[in-house]
Amino acid sequence: MDNKSLFFDETCRLRSGWRFAIFCLGFFFVILVGGAIVGAVLTAFSAGETSFLFANAITALIAALLVGWLCGQYLERIPFRALGAWFTKHWLRNLVVGVVVGALTLTLAVLIAIAGGGLQFSPSVVDGGSLLKGLAISLVIFATGAAWEEALFRGYLLQTLSRSGLAWLGISLTSIFFGIIHTQNPNADMISTLNTMLAGVWFGIAYLKTRDLWFVWGMHLMWNWMQGSFFGIEVSGLTGLTPVTFLREIDAGPAWLTGETYGVEGGIVTTIALIISTIVIWCMPFLKPSEEMLKLTSDLPPVGKPSHTV
Repeated sequence: MDNKSLFFDETCRLRSGWRFAIFCLGFFFVILVGGAIVGAVLTAFSAGETSFLFANAITALIAALLVGWLCGQYLERIPFRALGAWFTKHWLRNLVVGVVVGALTLTLAVLIAIAGGGLQFSPSVVDGGSLLKGLAISLVIFATGAAWEEALFRGYLLQTLSRSGLAWLGISLTSIFFGIIHTQNPNADMISTLNTMLAGVWFGIAYLKTRDLWFVWGMHLMWNWMQGSFFGIEVSGLTGLTPVTFLREIDAGPAWLTGETYGVEGGIVTTIALIISTIVIWCMPFLKPSEEMLKLTSDLPPVGKPSHTV
């Protein structure tokens, strides 16, 4: 292999591995600069923890979309809408279906835990106004958190490998990275990490079915919100995101079943629910990409000047 073929394919485009690496470098650069600016501003105004979480999530979302768009424009000659974060055909339907799938999958995991004698629930003692306010605030936090994670892991990183016929490599790599970033969460262990990687596969296959981020964002958002805000379960070991919950969890264990202090994501109930949900998603006949999104995410256009359309 000569030096040119090491960097460029037969169409004279930079190879997908280099595109993958360039995106990572660009993303981390924007995060470092943007995070420093946001952190300084929020510190100056003595902002609280919730404000920091929201601002950092928005910064990461902007970084993932901005760098993904630039890489798509100048490395592959594709428009922003190829990322699947624009209002393309079926975006609303995919979002609604994603919300339903996420809620049902989490509920399935909880029902398995209940049937196994590991979980019980009781109503939270809180007034209606405080409950609605708490549920709304947590919805916004979970929405921004899910948005930046999906824009990063199921955005350009997965998509650029998929366009080179390496979709399963893309799903594998992004799922591993997805699991690794959660290893520092409180009470993380081997089961929780493997489940998070499995969730990455779940989201990756969901992306391939629709070729947009609305579907996977809806799934991710509702999985987290139902888990933390509705059932009162720890979300990846975190409890501070949901100070007010609809139900109160009573966890009798064992940890291998319910995940205990990490939440159900640390138990085999999640393993079972994710496997079942992944199979169902793959078999759903009405879940399919529009012709436009299929073309933008499968076939690279001829080499030429980058398109500056949305």
